[in-house]
Amino acid sequence: MLDDQDDIHPLFHGAPKTTEFKKLRKRIVQNVREAVDQYKMIEPGGKWLVCLSGGKDSYTLLAVLHELQWRGLLPVELVACNLDQGQPGFPATVLPEFLEKMQVPHRIEYQDTYSIVMDKVPQGRTFCALCSRLRRGNLYRIAREEGCTAVVLGHHRDDILETFFMNLFHGGRLATMPPKLLNEEGDLFVYRPLAHVAEADCDRFAKAMNYPIIPCDLCGSQDGLQRQQVKQILDGWEKNSPGRRQVMFRSLMNIRPSHMLDPKLFDFTALTRQVKEGVENSPEFDHSR
Repeated sequence: MLDDQDDIHPLFHGAPKTTEFKKLRKRIVQNVREAVDQYKMIEPGGKWLVCLSGGKDSYTLLAVLHELQWRGLLPVELVACNLDQGQPGFPATVLPEFLEKMQVPHRIEYQDTYSIVMDKVPQGRTFCALCSRLRRGNLYRIAREEGCTAVVLGHHRDDILETFFMNLFHGGRLATMPPKLLNEEGDLFVYRPLAHVAEADCDRFAKAMNYPIIPCDLCGSQDGLQRQQVKQILDGWEKNSPGRRQVMFRSLMNIRPSHMLDPKLFDFTALTRQVKEGVENSPEFDHSR
């Protein structure tokens, strides 16, 4: 399926023919199919707004979703969307030209959220929270205008794991970005089909395909971001113990509420002992000693 260069989506034209790339591509496709199936992302009449920032992750997301749709494995309508947030120097023509060339249905939206963020966020503070809220609000609006049922984001496995540790270290809660979420209004799903895909795979894939990567200077120019600190910690763990990231990620799918401490998730007060007759009062079971 992946080797037939005469019958592929334009997004895969020029794909390397090396065995290494074919294995990489197959792994990413399988990871995405696994997430889509496991979290029941496909619904009848579905139409997805695929958010494209121009980074390696969103290019990978776009390519794999169109590959699956091309093969008849993803029976939903796809519309790519780039939200131009007015960042100085943003190459506004790159994505429209790329999407036209790739024959991808798309919408380019301009909203100057950059000026709002710069005006509202005090010097020395990170931009991410406000920037994300403004971006999310605009993407929900665009999805509704396009008649979409879901907003699809390019967060990968490492994003999800980093968010978990950020919440653990700084938020005092066990939470992360779920692969499937219903928005507060209840009219749109938010999907993350790359949930099982490693960041390194996205990086290798996008570079191998020579997609026109656009860096996010708004966030990347700031030093000392909490996410960067967490990433460095995880990089260190991974270096000392290869495969640690995947083990930790799998733990997010293997939660035992009875072995945590949240009484809202497990009814500790309902636990009762099963006492056998004549055992409780025997000396060897006298816990008052």
